[in-house]
Amino acid sequence: MAVGFTGGSGGEDQQRRYGGRVTAFAALSCVTAAMGGAIFGYDIGTAGGVSSMEPFLREFFPEVHRRMQAGAGVGNYCKFDSQLLTLFTSSLYVSGLLTAVLLASWFTARHGRRPSMILGGLAYLAGAAVSGGAVNVYMAILGRALLGVGLGFANQAVPLYLSEMAPARYRGAFSNGFQFSLCLGALAATVVNYFAQKIKAGWGWRLSLGLAAVPAVLLTVGAMFLPETPNSLVQQGRDRGEVKAMLQKIRGIDAVDEELDDIVAANDPTGQATDNNGLHMILSRRRYRPQLAMAILIPSFTQLTGINAIGFYAPVLLRTIGLSESEALLSTVVMVIVSSASTFASMFLVDRFGRRTLLLVGGVQMFVSEVLIGGIMAAKLRDQGQITRTYALALIILIGVYSTGFGWSWGPLSWLVPSEIFPLEVRSAGQSITVASGFVFTILVAQYFLAMLCRFKAWLFFVFAGWIVAMTAFVYLFLPETKGIPIEQIDKVWGQHWFWKGVVTVEEPPPAAPQKL
Repeated sequence: MAVGFTGGSGGEDQQRRYGGRVTAFAALSCVTAAMGGAIFGYDIGTAGGVSSMEPFLREFFPEVHRRMQAGAGVGNYCKFDSQLLTLFTSSLYVSGLLTAVLLASWFTARHGRRPSMILGGLAYLAGAAVSGGAVNVYMAILGRALLGVGLGFANQAVPLYLSEMAPARYRGAFSNGFQFSLCLGALAATVVNYFAQKIKAGWGWRLSLGLAAVPAVLLTVGAMFLPETPNSLVQQGRDRGEVKAMLQKIRGIDAVDEELDDIVAANDPTGQATDNNGLHMILSRRRYRPQLAMAILIPSFTQLTGINAIGFYAPVLLRTIGLSESEALLSTVVMVIVSSASTFASMFLVDRFGRRTLLLVGGVQMFVSEVLIGGIMAAKLRDQGQITRTYALALIILIGVYSTGFGWSWGPLSWLVPSEIFPLEVRSAGQSITVASGFVFTILVAQYFLAMLCRFKAWLFFVFAGWIVAMTAFVYLFLPETKGIPIEQIDKVWGQHWFWKGVVTVEEPPPAAPQKL
């Protein structure tokens, strides 16, 4: 039984028919837009580092700080168990979820990808200012909520922008730039955290939180000078001549009529889509069932690997196994560097080997690493025990191996695959479902990881390993290959897949004609 679809010669023929090259104009535009990933990564890196800094904990979370002291009588896995502390982390994703669902999808479809990036950058800038100047825990949480509004807009617009600007044969590399910039943002945050915690006066955490303004400024100012994507211009009803001129500039050739025809044809082929009913169309029509499944499950599975638990709380986790504050932050810096390198490698691998191969092999690598991490912690750390430096080093290496597997597979591809599979008429609504699904499970992991670590102890890593088995099997059975297929042609792969062809080929009743008044 064939469980995948490779795209075949049809995708390659379509690439040659489109023509074009990677222009400096398109590349520079995508690099600028990818700053949206940097602000996300900076937040992930900052949240975990700041949450492990003693001055920050002493000022805002004194109960957690008390447990960290020698003789507190609390087991290794429960030192940081605080719902208020995890609310500090998860509040950003609650506001991001509400923004993505209630506002960002509609705004991005109606006004374009570029204005959404500008709004996202401004909101994130405000959040950085409030967070850095917080005088109590509630002000700190408000700052993170504002950061979430910025992420809601940026995560909605940036992956769409990258997928639509990129030539078909390089779309994977371009889109993976979002995850790579995310890794660079996380790396910057961990480096800042490492040096900030050395500030004797104890205000280093303010520096870590306030410097989130830097990637926010880069995104906001850069987005003001970005072109809008031709796909979005068509969706907004702009003049064909204007769209053609922009597409010619992006592709570097004059012969763009065939690609433009496909973009125009992909914009609401039924004549029924509007800015307001894209979500209704996705939920009600069978032809969108495969994309809906991917938009919900891929980002959800990504969070259930435990990656954000490690991303948010790596310094906390390393302190759990006995490292000092400085050692934990320095080890996190090294792990983020390794993860960033693997994500950079993915930019060159994804269009050569395809999405499915990277997801499957990466899943195996993460599974083995999670099992070994859980095994060492269960056998050697236990609840009240101490772990030797040798085993602590082994855990750091295994977390690095795990992060590497995620960095070149599920990390970038969880953004790439959902952003490229939706037809234009529902693409913005589809991206909002993707972002919302990711945020929902990010909230759950961020809010409950420390509580689960306290209760499940090392067995929590075996729980994550079980989910990795499930998601790898899902990819093997249900995800077709989309490598090299033009974005407005991907809709055809579902009809050639062993399972989805039975879903999408069922005839649906035509939409009801509008009634005359």
